[in-house]
Amino acid sequence: MAPEESAEAERLLPSFERRFLAARTLRSFPWQSLEEKLRDSSGPELLLNILQKTVKHPLCVKHPPSVKYARCFLSELIRKHEAVHTEPLDELYEALAEVLMAEEPTQCHRSYLLPSGDSVTLSESTAIISHGTTGLVTWDAALYLAEWAIENPAAFAHRSVLELGSGAGLTGLAICKTCCPSTYVFSDCHSCVLEQLRGNILLNGLSLEPDTTAPERHPGHNAHDAESPRVTVAQLDWDVVTAPELAAFRPDVIIATDVLYCPETVISLVRVLQRLSACLKDQQAPNAYIAFTVRSPETCWLFTSELGQAGIPWEAVPHHNQKLFPYEEHSDMAILKLML
Repeated sequence: MAPEESAEAERLLPSFERRFLAARTLRSFPWQSLEEKLRDSSGPELLLNILQKTVKHPLCVKHPPSVKYARCFLSELIRKHEAVHTEPLDELYEALAEVLMAEEPTQCHRSYLLPSGDSVTLSESTAIISHGTTGLVTWDAALYLAEWAIENPAAFAHRSVLELGSGAGLTGLAICKTCCPSTYVFSDCHSCVLEQLRGNILLNGLSLEPDTTAPERHPGHNAHDAESPRVTVAQLDWDVVTAPELAAFRPDVIIATDVLYCPETVISLVRVLQRLSACLKDQQAPNAYIAFTVRSPETCWLFTSELGQAGIPWEAVPHHNQKLFPYEEHSDMAILKLML
């Protein structure tokens, strides 16, 4: 294989790796580029390397994706091989046989590689909607804000962060691992989401303090080990939480991702932010970063309109390149910075 062809083959490996670890849709993989490379005499070697970066990846061996997903991926890999090579590749069939013998659990795992060499691994529901909530899976806006945070760690370093509607926990775990916050409060209202969230925090090697409505803010807390933020999980219902309860969190930064999916949640979110703004007037005004997928222009207009009526100024954060994580195709996302 010529050096330029070898370099192109090497570029395929991280693309397959990132997409498989995150269990992205099979159509998003660079299959056409793979087909072109498989016609080369070193095609079988490339397939074995892809196998090691995906199904046989140490993260996947320890925390496997759904059985159905692995089966479909391997079947497609075998089809690509058989289309250009007559000799079967035993390793592919052996891997498929192992997957076919496995049972499909109700939970699967997705992993996301970080620039530091670390990773975030999440246990998620295999269904988009489960137990009456969409909070048991990771949505693209969580990836989008996580990538922005990794590129802008100073916004979170040595600061107390409150996340509203944490879901599976991707954004918060990425921030805890890369941005050195002093305190991080994950929150949600659904009991199943909170249970899964606690598990994901522990799965990623973070210590979890006792559940609480609001963590105590210790004097001199910013001197806490920057690599080990104080992490808590709070059950927070936006419709019933009181101003004193919100004030007890005393956040420096507030974030939320993909919570603007219907008018009711938009209005509830703005009311919570308004209460936070009112009860934190005795401290430096916190910034809030709200990331969302633009599914409906009307919902986005409602959010900015409600912010205006609440007297909360905002500005759009410039788009970033979306190079770190594998996003779904055609996702239009945005981040608004609110000045509370």
